[in-house]
Formats: sequence, structure tokens, C-alpha cells
Amino acid sequence: MADLAATANEQNQTPSPAWAQALTLRCRLTVDLPLPGFKIADVLQLQKNTVINSHWRLGTDAPLLVNGKLIASGEFEAVGDHLAIRVTELV
Repeated sequence: MADLAATANEQNQTPSPAWAQALTLRCRLTVDLPLPGFKIADVLQLQKNTVINSHWRLGTDAPLLVNGKLIASGEFEAVGDHLAIRVTELV
């Protein structure tokens, strides 16, 4: 993950005291994977090991949100045995 304070230091810039405090605030980053046509009946049929076909094609951008606000798009990829998302566009 990008560390903004470290990036500022690498560029020989020191964040202002106000920004230095803000950089430590926690936020919630989510990836939104909308499933059009998913119904309550589908929710009620969910059980352990259910596989939900998203109909999303590989390489399709998914929205990235910070605290519910769209900030970027990215595509899923595997990094070792973990799922990751590569940022493809900043909004």
C-alpha cells in the first residue's frame, strides 16, 4: 500500500502538522461487486460452499470506495494465493 507520509519524505517534502495527523486516520476501503438481478430468493438459497456466478468478465474494472465514496476503479488479480486489486483509474 502507498504510504503518503513516506511518499512525501521521498520527494523531500514534509507534510504539514495538520496533514501528518490526518494521514493516521483510519478509513474503510471497499471493492463493490454489483450483481444485477440478484433477488431475495437467491439470498434465501445461500448456504456454505455456494458459488455465486457474478457474470463479471476477468479484467472488468470494479469500483473502489473509501467510506462509501467512489475514488477509483481496479481489476482483480491473484498475488500468490491472495486476491488483490490493481488500481486502473483514479476518479
